[in-house]
Amino acid sequence: MSPVPSLRPDLVTLAGYHSPQVEVAVRLNTNESPFPPPESWREDIGAALERVEFNRYPDRQVTELRARLAESYGVDAGELFCANGSDEILQCLLLAYGGPGRRAVVFEPSYKLHSQIARVTGTEVVVVERAPDFTIDADVAAAVLKEAQPSIVFLCSPNNPTGRAEPDELVRRVVEAAPGLVIVDEAYGQFSPRSALHLRDDPGLDTTGLVVVRTFSKTWAMAAARLGYLIADPEVVAGCEAVVLPYHLSAPTQLEGILALKYRAEMEARVAVVAEERGRVAAALAALPVDTWPSDANFILFRPQGRGAKEVWQSLLDRGVLIRDCSGWDRLDGCLRVTIGTPKENDLFLRALEESLATGADRPG
Repeated sequence: MSPVPSLRPDLVTLAGYHSPQVEVAVRLNTNESPFPPPESWREDIGAALERVEFNRYPDRQVTELRARLAESYGVDAGELFCANGSDEILQCLLLAYGGPGRRAVVFEPSYKLHSQIARVTGTEVVVVERAPDFTIDADVAAAVLKEAQPSIVFLCSPNNPTGRAEPDELVRRVVEAAPGLVIVDEAYGQFSPRSALHLRDDPGLDTTGLVVVRTFSKTWAMAAARLGYLIADPEVVAGCEAVVLPYHLSAPTQLEGILALKYRAEMEARVAVVAEERGRVAAALAALPVDTWPSDANFILFRPQGRGAKEVWQSLLDRGVLIRDCSGWDRLDGCLRVTIGTPKENDLFLRALEESLATGADRPG
């Protein structure tokens, strides 16, 4: 029997990306939409699936979904690429434009899979530290890009897990300074008042390498469908098509995306509710002994004062509320992240947090 070959040396210390899946009454740890898709969307899907020829491969070019998305954004279908969640989009970009001998720049703390997928594809990762308030210094960024000459630069806007959207001027400076692609991950973009997409209309800025990545998982309430897309120059789209597996996007997934676009008004109404609840939760946190950071996304990062994050996380779990423990992540010592849920879920979280912090305060020091 042949032995299993050893893992690639550069992957030995790499751990998979995951979050705890625990059965609780209130699950606010993975930034999912707290609301299901419209019931009529489910009915549309059921009827459409009856017409799917399951013995045939799906449309490899994802023609109709790309056309519908292009129409909604006012771009050409050739500027769109769709895949299984935005993570597969990122993987295709790194397979096409990263790899051995190439570099990707990330601004930490940020979405872990940017550096994780880069390393999996053999791309060297250059880490730039954010300021203590989690902002990016544009001058520092420009200097690093000049020295490192990366093939890829990642910006997450709004940034996960810190929550703030990157200022337009910062994105512009990075696009001007970057020698390769600038991938702006807007997984939470619909919750934010600004997007990098408008930069593509600026005649004074060369945006050939600007790539905006979005997903149906959050605002469209379709995390189970695993559907993401990018908007970029057709040359970038062609690069992704060259490395993606054939027939990668199933016929049901394509249909789910096509039919979801019929319900833009419902999606925007859900986004408005979440944004309103985000403001309410932020105001409530401001009255508690925790440090918080501004958020343009559907989650809030906070740090309990005078009590360990893991202890607070466990105390919340004991009360049936699951949030994300970020305290073990680099540069996020003592931090927790809560997804904005329904008004009822948010009330339960705030009550549980208040009780947890009060219990800690009552303990003898």
